[in-house]
Amino acid sequence: MTADPADDTRTRILRAALDLFAEHGYQRTSLRQIGERLRLTKTAVLYHFPAKEHLLAALVEPLVADLEALLDSAQTQPIDQARWTVLEGWVDIMLAHRRPLGMLFHDIALVGRGDTYHRLIVIAMRANDLIAGPDAGRRERVRAVQAVAACSDPIVFFTDVSDEVLRADMLDGVRRLLAPLPADAEAPLPADAAAGPYADAAAWRHATTTVPASARESPAPGIARDATPRNTSAATTPGAVGAAAHRRRRPGRPPALGREQVEAARRMHAAGTHSVDAIAAALGVSRATVYRHLTAP
Repeated sequence: MTADPADDTRTRILRAALDLFAEHGYQRTSLRQIGERLRLTKTAVLYHFPAKEHLLAALVEPLVADLEALLDSAQTQPIDQARWTVLEGWVDIMLAHRRPLGMLFHDIALVGRGDTYHRLIVIAMRANDLIAGPDAGRRERVRAVQAVAACSDPIVFFTDVSDEVLRADMLDGVRRLLAPLPADAEAPLPADAAAGPYADAAAWRHATTTVPASARESPAPGIARDATPRNTSAATTPGAVGAAAHRRRRPGRPPALGREQVEAARRMHAAGTHSVDAIAAALGVSRATVYRHLTAP
């Protein structure tokens, strides 16, 4: 069966646009350049694609459709299974459309607010909800957004890394991000900590507990799928947040950290289990103080 000439021209335009967008970027590529590469007039290109945004939308459509199908499938699964179906599937889809559709996925926000753009917004919101889980708190939702970014952004920045290696690195980073915190809620508060800058026992535990090997290393396949982030940080409780904020607002130079506190701060930061804000809240100091000790030799 012979291909329709109109369809063939449309396909050639899409391929030329794909190459030029990859070489020069979406913003720096004109419809005239696309036509010249194919020895077509700009009018001929406009016949098939009335605006450059339509070209980009057509190129991104396979990526968008695959992501929508992934979320539809995950929506019917149990919570933990759905979370990892989305994360692993998201990485695989981004890699499948890696060059150059992975970059075009990020460029779509630079163009108009058409149907494709709104579909991508809905996709991102659905993915965040599935990863965070039902009744998720602020911390889980923040980590869900971070997880989606971790499954997308490296595609753009590590173009020289093979699919297999990059996939392993990306999923390892997501597992570390979503690794549960140590289950030591019953550990007693040391006597000498009461006079320190800690709001309660939970703040002390999160400031001094070493992250277990399960959070530092890639879990076994079965374990990783059962790992659910738990909102156990002292920084997420109203009392701890209020007390820490009060301490940070005291006038004068922020209090210095002791050696043990510095080591705890560095462990939490290196493990990726706490943001700088969370570390500052747990230790009762300013963000500047935390940054100063994290960057010190």
